[in-house]
Amino acid sequence: MEQLIIDLAQDALMTVIKVSAPMLLMGLIVGLAVSIFQTTTSIQEPTLAFIPKILAVLAAILIFGPWMLTTMLEFFNNLYRNMNLYIR
Repeated sequence: MEQLIIDLAQDALMTVIKVSAPMLLMGLIVGLAVSIFQTTTSIQEPTLAFIPKILAVLAAILIFGPWMLTTMLEFFNNLYRNMNLYIR
């Protein structure tokens, strides 16, 4: 029973990591690009980085949204299919 709970928690964490990775990576890449731009142009405006990051995360949601939804639905379908194992 303990191994079942550990496996379920591991699957849940891996699903969260897989679903959030595209948004986090897009934000990281855009943040790095804006940071390099700010360094080379000597523009030290802290609010300059927020808008491009927000737009990059929104673009990642639009691009990877169907895949993210499919991944989450597969996890939840698997969870509901195996509910009898978790209840006993």
